[in-house]
Amino acid sequence: MSTQTAPVSSSRGTASLLSRFQNVRAATLAFTAPLSPEDMMVQSCAEASPVKWHLAHSSWFFETFVLTPFSAGYTAFHPDFVWLFNSYYTSLGDMPAKNLRSSFSRPPLDAILAYRNHVDTALVTLLQSDLQEQEEDILRRVVLGMEHEQQHLELIATDFKHALFTNPLQPAYRVATSSQAAAPSRDELSLGYTAFEGGLTQIGISPDASDPEAFAFDNETPRHTVFLHPFRIANRLVTAREYLAFLDDNGYSRSELWLSEGWSTMRASGWQAPLYWRRDPNAASGWSIFTLHGWRSLDELFETPVCHLSFFEADAYARWAGCRLPTEFEWEHAAASLGARAEPLNNPSANMLESGVLHPAPAAGNLLQQMFGDVWEWTSSGYTGYPGYRPLPGALGEYNGKFMSSQVILRGGSCVTPATHIRSTYRNFFPGATRWQFSGLRLAQDGGHIN
Repeated sequence: MSTQTAPVSSSRGTASLLSRFQNVRAATLAFTAPLSPEDMMVQSCAEASPVKWHLAHSSWFFETFVLTPFSAGYTAFHPDFVWLFNSYYTSLGDMPAKNLRSSFSRPPLDAILAYRNHVDTALVTLLQSDLQEQEEDILRRVVLGMEHEQQHLELIATDFKHALFTNPLQPAYRVATSSQAAAPSRDELSLGYTAFEGGLTQIGISPDASDPEAFAFDNETPRHTVFLHPFRIANRLVTAREYLAFLDDNGYSRSELWLSEGWSTMRASGWQAPLYWRRDPNAASGWSIFTLHGWRSLDELFETPVCHLSFFEADAYARWAGCRLPTEFEWEHAAASLGARAEPLNNPSANMLESGVLHPAPAAGNLLQQMFGDVWEWTSSGYTGYPGYRPLPGALGEYNGKFMSSQVILRGGSCVTPATHIRSTYRNFFPGATRWQFSGLRLAQDGGHIN
């Protein structure tokens, strides 16, 4: 996030923004470069979308919210793309049902890539022009579009992983080099807790209104005061080894550990372990895990954070461990206590997309670890607006606010989140049964004695 406090002028501000825009767009194409056109057509579960659709929709966002309203003389790439690649913005008109996106064999991939190039060229031209009185609105929307693009880059990684897993051949995204493989097993960092006294704390963010590049999603605002009771939060994420102990203790057969909805969802869905785990008689642990680099024995990944858990599984494990999940406010307060060094850009050890590991890695250190990257951390907090929350005006108000129902908050980003996309105030949200994301957990307890 920018630390500038003065308005950004066209002469000096757009140059850096243009470079960021080009880097963000290039990162998406770099991640998808190993994929074939056939790869990009797969839609393997209800939550996912084809890679080709993601490439088109992120371009549609810039075209719809930046170029069409602000670029005089801009010509849409194709009139049908206006509705074909709309996702859920009902105020802009109809769109195809999500489950039909895998049927978009036409337009072909080369047309989608031409669409991206068409949008990029027009946006570069716009940013290099004299923006005059529209400058702040344009820059704010470009920044929002870049954040949106990074969200879809992460979705491409999670969606395509599921597509590979459901393929009978279960191929790897790419074979890992030694530097890309998840860190090898090591002595597990002992589980400890950091205590916080509680009291009044500030939550959320209020971006500098004078700086168009000072960004936060509307659901992170406004900054407000919250009272916290004394609490303790674990110094690292729950590992695969620890979660295996929950399995071995019949955790999926003990109804007393599960929320009612979680118990019925788990049994109806046939869950017996985290997503991407399978029985493996050749592994000492009895399990293997599917990764973006292919199948790996759980024996090699014991100290890596457990991932691809639903909220219900995370909550059941916490109960089994005699703990609970932190609230999102406790998590943010703990992350803020680490200061600037905790933020991904100031913490090169954070395991995020740029590391190339593409899987959670073991913790190292003594204080609070893994607050950013590795896995999204389920909290116990439902997704609602902060006091005084106001969605953005117009169609952009549909971005976050209308999903504030039946969702649970996750914090911290994952191993496939771009490092420039995450911050301590960032609020992700999914239904409690969601498992295809890189989601895991960190334990918390009320203040006082730790069991």
